[in-house]
Amino acid sequence: MSDEQKLTHIDEKGDVRMVDVSAKPDTERIAVAEGFIAMHQETLDLIVEGKAAKGDVLACARVAGVMAAKQTSTLIPMCHPLNITKAKVECEPVRAGEREDGRVGIHITTTCGVTGKTGIEMEALTAASIACLTVYDMCKAVDRGMEIMDVRLLKKDGGKTGLWLRD
Repeated sequence: MSDEQKLTHIDEKGDVRMVDVSAKPDTERIAVAEGFIAMHQETLDLIVEGKAAKGDVLACARVAGVMAAKQTSTLIPMCHPLNITKAKVECEPVRAGEREDGRVGIHITTTCGVTGKTGIEMEALTAASIACLTVYDMCKAVDRGMEIMDVRLLKKDGGKTGLWLRD
C-alpha cells in the first residue's frame, strides 16, 4: 500500500490519532458537498409556500448548515478545528419529474472554504447532513417518512492532492 493509500488517522501501531499537520503549508482549500431529503409532495408544498408550522424551513436549514460546518471538529473526533473562511448552504426544492427516481424534496448544496493546513471536506459534508436533518426536524410532524440520502462530496480543491471532482 502506498503512502497515499494509507489511512492517515491510524498510526503504525493501529491506534487512532489526529494527523500532525504542523509542517504543512497553508493553502486555500474548498469543498462542495450535497444531500437530498425526499418527502411527500404535500410536505414540499408546505415548505415552498412558507406554511410550515415551525417557520421558514429553508432559512433555518441554511443557518443550521453554516453553524454545523463551524462545529465539525467538536462532532468528529479526529477533525482539526479550522478557521473557516467561507460557508454557504443552498436549498433547492426538487419537484416531480426533476429526478430520475421521481422523488420530490429538497436538494442541499454546501460550499466551505479555508486557508489552512488541512482540508475542509468534513465541514462541507457536515453542513449538508445537518441542513437535511434540520428540514426533517422542522417537518417531521407532517411527514415522518422523509428520507435523507445522497450525502456526498462533489468537489475538493487545494492542498497537496489538488483538485478532485466526483464523476
